[in-house]
Amino acid sequence: MFSLGSCRLMMEGITATSLKLVPRRLAYTVTDIPPWYLCIFLGIQHYLTALGGLVAIPLILSKSLCLEHDTLTQSHLISTIFFVSGICTLLQVIFGVRLPILQGGTFAFLTPTLAMLSLPQWKCPEWTQNSSSLDTSSPDFVETWQKRMRELQGAIMVASCFQIFIGFSGLIGFLLRFIGPLTIAPTISLVALPLFVSAGEEAGQHWGIAAVTMFLIVLFSQYLKNVPVPVPSYSTSKRCHFSKIYLFQIFPVLFGLTLSWLLCFILTITNVFPSDPLAYGYKARTDSKGDVLSQAPWFRFPYPGQWGVPTISLAGIFGIIAGVISSMVESVGDYYACARLSGAPPPPKHAINRGIGVEGIGCLLAGAWGTGNGTTSYSENVGALGITRVGSRMVIVAGGCVMLLTGMFGKVGAIFASIPTPIIGGMFFVMFGIITAVGVSNLQYTDMNSSRNLFIFGFSIFAGLTVPFWVQKNSELVETGIQQLDQVINVLLTTGMFVGGFLGFILDNTIPGRNYNNIPASLTRF
Repeated sequence: MFSLGSCRLMMEGITATSLKLVPRRLAYTVTDIPPWYLCIFLGIQHYLTALGGLVAIPLILSKSLCLEHDTLTQSHLISTIFFVSGICTLLQVIFGVRLPILQGGTFAFLTPTLAMLSLPQWKCPEWTQNSSSLDTSSPDFVETWQKRMRELQGAIMVASCFQIFIGFSGLIGFLLRFIGPLTIAPTISLVALPLFVSAGEEAGQHWGIAAVTMFLIVLFSQYLKNVPVPVPSYSTSKRCHFSKIYLFQIFPVLFGLTLSWLLCFILTITNVFPSDPLAYGYKARTDSKGDVLSQAPWFRFPYPGQWGVPTISLAGIFGIIAGVISSMVESVGDYYACARLSGAPPPPKHAINRGIGVEGIGCLLAGAWGTGNGTTSYSENVGALGITRVGSRMVIVAGGCVMLLTGMFGKVGAIFASIPTPIIGGMFFVMFGIITAVGVSNLQYTDMNSSRNLFIFGFSIFAGLTVPFWVQKNSELVETGIQQLDQVINVLLTTGMFVGGFLGFILDNTIPGRNYNNIPASLTRF
């Protein structure tokens, strides 16, 4: 849900909760079917728009899953999330809310996932961190990371049942009455804030390359976003001609990663970067992650249970449920925004309930396949509808099919898994910073001159950062003697988005003076 594209569009006004742009006349509305070649081209464009978030999630998870030095398995995870996102997209467009909206991995699940994997029994053994002596094909190593993935799969699958129930029972409308901006703002902000350690470690492998990546992404997404690029095109009326397309606005992450990658390749073959694995800057080499591209199979079909039979623990379930709630609230706003830009009427209550329910089914499938993550609506693709003026469902169906196909091509996942570490760190810097800002932007719907509202937000954010830090350092002081209960308490209290969101929810609904005058009507229809 929260990739750079979605965050950028949110900051510009095309948000999940507020869409003030009036779309120009659409070339194709939601029920129209464009020519097949246009469907394929625009479908690929939607896939590329979502690429940043789809690739980032498995790469972030890999360290906590003990896969930091197993690039081949990382490529399998990337292929799997592509494949499952394609399935979930087709389900949502055909059977769910039936709007042209893409489905993919969500950052809302990352924080509770990392909290669960930080429990003492799931911390990676020291021998998995030694890249020189690690045999990634050994049964011991395979079992080490797969048992962590199976535990994560079980938690996601059970938590998804909660989302399925909330969606198909119609309770989502009831919940939204109590979840206001002062709950959403700290929850979303605390999705990204705790990830500063990961971003710093990745970028710190070579600050120069990370800075170049940041510069390029910011250049394309902010400074050049309104610069049209002439692109050759063809139509029956104009024949061959050039059309002006805002490529920098649509693909800032893709362009930034590609150019940084090319720079790293040039500096690698010219031996500017050191060849010693222990030297600073080695991780910026394009060959630092081994020859994963040649090792990866051309074709690999992801299947449910590919990592083994999922296991279940209460600690993981309660943590992931916090991410599920955050994901549902954002998706409701995405549906209204998508309907507006695709020329469809505002989605009725039963369509929204069905959409949330199908998203729950998508999370269930993501857990069964073993992506290590769930699935949710992608806001950046909502913005792409307004840019292309094509709101056809068939285009998103084509995009879902592209995801399915690329998920079965093992070389595609290998390409993204081989991205040099500092480039990933630079992407994280921009992405996580904007996600934090998107969370704070929800405060525009409340009066921040009010001491009540200032207190709730400030206290929730500070507690969401402080409590997890203290519990991680002093986990033995919150033990009750009951192992399962201790694990649940540990995961919840080390999940910043849960701590901050829960405090914001309680305080906002109990302290007198709750009043939001500027909330869009789309979120009050229930």
